[in-house]
Amino acid sequence: MSNNWHIHRRTFLRGIGAAVALPMLDAMAPSLASVASAASASPAGFPKRMAFIYVPNGVTLPHWTPAAVGAEYELPRILKPLAAHKGDFNVLTGFAQSQGLALGDGAGDHARASASFLTGAHARKTSGADIRAGVSVDQIAAEQVGRDTVLPSLELSCDLGRRVGACDSGYSCAYQFNLAWRSETMPVMPEVEPKAVFERLFGDVSGGVDSSKARSRRAMFQRSILDFVADDARQLQSRLGRGDQRKLDEYLTAVREIERRVAIAEKSAPRLPDGTRPPDMFASFEEHIKLMFDMLVLAFQTDSTRVSTFIVSHEGSNRAYGDIGVNDGHHDLSHHFGDPKNIEKITRINEFHARQFAYFLDKMKAVQEGDGNLLDNSMIVYGSGLGDGNRHNHDELPILLAGRGGGTVTSGRHIKADNRTPLNNLFLSMLDRVGAKCDRFGDSTGRFDAIA
Repeated sequence: MSNNWHIHRRTFLRGIGAAVALPMLDAMAPSLASVASAASASPAGFPKRMAFIYVPNGVTLPHWTPAAVGAEYELPRILKPLAAHKGDFNVLTGFAQSQGLALGDGAGDHARASASFLTGAHARKTSGADIRAGVSVDQIAAEQVGRDTVLPSLELSCDLGRRVGACDSGYSCAYQFNLAWRSETMPVMPEVEPKAVFERLFGDVSGGVDSSKARSRRAMFQRSILDFVADDARQLQSRLGRGDQRKLDEYLTAVREIERRVAIAEKSAPRLPDGTRPPDMFASFEEHIKLMFDMLVLAFQTDSTRVSTFIVSHEGSNRAYGDIGVNDGHHDLSHHFGDPKNIEKITRINEFHARQFAYFLDKMKAVQEGDGNLLDNSMIVYGSGLGDGNRHNHDELPILLAGRGGGTVTSGRHIKADNRTPLNNLFLSMLDRVGAKCDRFGDSTGRFDAIA
């Protein structure tokens, strides 16, 4: 391979109806350097990513909140599954999203919690079509940094729930099953089906008729999408250096493994008599979560998107967690009224969610980018729009910020903000770091500079 041979970072492996984006390779160095001066890139030239991972119904706060502040804190019970990544995230306490409060609207804290979480707006109380919240922070970022990617943003969920009608005390279901809002009246519906996410990432980006034909052909002959781009992949491999050959081989192996798991999930997922999916569409909720996390990693790794939201389970969810021995509904348990048995069960659910997040961080850190990794060039918010599900409070929010934002975030600490600090202050600071500067967001009172 010539030392002067370079690949543009927007290169795809192509076949009929298929377009497989490439991971960041050393041979892309010149094109990476071309964006290094942008605020949306790290000093090394790698793009900065941001994601928001939502878990419902608050947490058992005494088992979430560290006793000490700073770097020398001990992980409380719920966060112990993240022990291997303690240096990669900050525990942030003291934040509030005050627009989740009733403000005269009565009951409906679950709907308001998720509707306000990323918008900083008070949801209009309606179960009709006249829904209203606000533009979410992820979409503000996507408007700026999403111009450079195939997908401006990627919305994911593991809940195939109702999208219309009333769900919580007169609030539309749209508030609980959507996290991203493109405008005050337009939520961005997340994708629940892993197969559909896979096709968005690796199908023909032109959206032509050949794309649907190719999908049908692959299904008929049970062929991998990589079979369609095999010739392109072989030609590229022959021109790469050894390090890039290894990276490409590892990446393609990961794509094929995820494709295999998606196919298994698709075949095993139950269907109702009318052919539709039930709300709990996977026999294994854990496998569903992991598949979504795996594809999010691939989306970031290939720079297919730099902005994402993921609703692990919708706010107010009453899902049971039989695989961990909790057969009661999550929402029911969150109203524990001090019962130690129910507090124990809700804490085990919180631990389960933390384990899935640890899996995601494992995968992010396994992707090398220059002298660091994918997580180093990302900012990942993990949390809930309620503090304690029993109290329905919208302060004391459980928030983690993982990643180093391309060197702009100092991680590994418990940072305690002043009580009821607007969560939107954190979001403003994150927007600054991806080059989507915003003067004010929701009830923000300034930037949260303590993450630096």
